[in-house]
Amino acid sequence: MGKVLMIGAGGVATVAAFKIAKNADVFTEFMIASRRKEKCDQIVDAIHKAGINMDIKTAQVDADDVEQLKALFNDYKPELVINLALPYQDLTIMDACLACGCNYLDTANYEPKDEAHFEYSWQWAYKERFEQAGLTAILGCGFDPGVSGIYTAYAAKHHFDEIQYLDIVDCNAGNHHKAFATNFNPEINIREITQKGLYYKDGQWLETEPLEVHKALTYPNIGPRESYLMHHEELESLVKNYPTIKQARFWMTFGQQYLTYLDVIQNIGMSRIDEIEYEAPLADGSGKTAKVKIVPLQFLKAVLPNPQDLGENYVGYDDTYKRSSQFGLGSLRMGKMLEPGHVVTDEPGIYFIPALIEKWKKEGINTQYVNFPLLEKEYYDFGGIRLEDDLLITEKGCRLLGSKRLPITTEDVEKEMEQ
Repeated sequence: MGKVLMIGAGGVATVAAFKIAKNADVFTEFMIASRRKEKCDQIVDAIHKAGINMDIKTAQVDADDVEQLKALFNDYKPELVINLALPYQDLTIMDACLACGCNYLDTANYEPKDEAHFEYSWQWAYKERFEQAGLTAILGCGFDPGVSGIYTAYAAKHHFDEIQYLDIVDCNAGNHHKAFATNFNPEINIREITQKGLYYKDGQWLETEPLEVHKALTYPNIGPRESYLMHHEELESLVKNYPTIKQARFWMTFGQQYLTYLDVIQNIGMSRIDEIEYEAPLADGSGKTAKVKIVPLQFLKAVLPNPQDLGENYVGYDDTYKRSSQFGLGSLRMGKMLEPGHVVTDEPGIYFIPALIEKWKKEGINTQYVNFPLLEKEYYDFGGIRLEDDLLITEKGCRLLGSKRLPITTEDVEKEMEQ
């Protein structure tokens, strides 16, 4: 899969773009497309500022429009289309892939825009058409669904003769230090949580009221957390592919503060997914107004914290250790106390990015930390260098992971660069 086109420019897409760019030996050509091209360009800028020098193309496309998608696919000719757009757009992207001979991958199953309801039947209806075209379509290839299904398959193959009872548990042990925030797209997250629960038992699908069934589950290295039964799409796939399963359930943890805010959001109508008419003041300051149509949940999404800005605070900080606002220290990803069992990446590095240096110099910022004349004289063309070790924290220190360490001393690094 050398040539890849990714559709979407949100939080999940940003993470995926970095992963793709870091594996240029596999993904040799890469394009990011979205309704707003400037968001794609921002992702590319962030990748380049991180010292990853992959040539990445960007494009504008409306993923609701099959003809626009087909025109883009026929022009770029990707081997694989990675769909990280909204789940409402799965079917149009799949239609375009079939028309243009592209393989397909997504992270969440289709959901109608006007109804908070998702199931695999819509996408499974494409199975025969993809097979006849000699194409591959991989559905639900994220964390859950995705990794959860892979773990189940691994356990079935290597640890059990058969699986009869399956519980998938999703626990968030971090703290984003926000009053209310979601781990991924707030619009999709809130739609998912506020719909009815669903689980499989003795050949039947049983429905529950939203968040009605819950109990405390004890999680390794975390402790007890109140966990709520939800409908999650991988259950449909797993019971289909493992017919010995008698019962399959999915649980997710939520804190009481989150649920309280969610209850308020629902009660005041901000979780509505239908359009309402709103009389908005014009931005020209004239005092005049214009009637516009908005979806309350989409408006709420615009004012909530951006999920892609929360990840490092979740993992690297806690209630005791909070991120510094000081230049340099503010970029430290890991600030909390390390504990046995943690796996961390140690990445000392330095990058000289002329565009960023010029920007800071022009704006007159960070002058107390940066010697601008010296940078201009000696380091503009240097590029950058980063060393990287993966470490397992133990009771008495740490253990290096991997069979061979990368060059770490000045002499070894210079020798490696000469080759």
